[in-house]
Amino acid sequence: MSSPTGPAGLPVRMPRPRQPGRHRRPEPLAAPEGAPALVLAVPGTPSAAVRGLAEEVVSIARSELPGLDARIGFVEGDDAEFPTLQAVLTRAAEERTARYEQALAAGSEAKEPEGPVAVVVPLLAGPDSALLRQIRQAVMDSRVAAELTDVLGPHPLLAEALHVRLSEAGLARADRARLFTVATAADGIVLATVGGEEAVQAAGITGMLLAARLAVPVMAAALDQEGSIASVAEQLRSAGSQQLALAPYLIGPEIDASLIEEAAKEADCSFAEALGAYPAIGKLALSNYTTALGIAPQQPQGAVR
Repeated sequence: MSSPTGPAGLPVRMPRPRQPGRHRRPEPLAAPEGAPALVLAVPGTPSAAVRGLAEEVVSIARSELPGLDARIGFVEGDDAEFPTLQAVLTRAAEERTARYEQALAAGSEAKEPEGPVAVVVPLLAGPDSALLRQIRQAVMDSRVAAELTDVLGPHPLLAEALHVRLSEAGLARADRARLFTVATAADGIVLATVGGEEAVQAAGITGMLLAARLAVPVMAAALDQEGSIASVAEQLRSAGSQQLALAPYLIGPEIDASLIEEAAKEADCSFAEALGAYPAIGKLALSNYTTALGIAPQQPQGAVR
């Protein structure tokens, strides 16, 4: 069979036929029209830095799901510079009602809105009963039909984020596949969280994933339990670890950043930064939102290391 030819008998590159079946590239997912808002519930004391972090997280979520209505509500906001979670939910409900009434006035056969007005996603890596109680109370006080999702972890992507933060601080190799060492690399990790024993147990799951990535022991401890950090550090040293590092299993706004440094001094070790607006945070927030609505795209995957 002859091949198509161009000038001077040279072959012409023909377009590849569209691949059928499971090899087809999935169609890009977009937020359904009229979908509930994703409201990121931000704990802790509001500040310009905290707002910037939250804005980065929702920006990541929007980039993953075009058309997403993503908003930020502060658990301890002031309704002016930092809108409270309750106020954000109330406004979302008012705007949905207004859109419906405008459609009716325009003669459209609009259906009355059903389902939740918003899906509230706590900006928390792990469970913290006190903070979750505050978020739940704000949702109830708003009297808005809103669904509250679980926290973001445990999840393999959070183990990846912890690994990256440790490597940025020079406390871990960036990639196990590369044959080089870091002179300051830790041989034992204290995974610091808040929320008491429940949070420690949940952090321990992500800690096991982190231990597998780093090939060093990882133990979780609670920043809000007196003596927890020092006790875990002593256990790691007793087991043979000589150079410890503290890895905050926190996004950031949950606590005063100075507590991380104080805990590191208590354990006599170096420390990495909190997770912050690492891309996985936005992806996991979106995953919680889409799962709550039953429109979950492919689960977010971490980088292969």
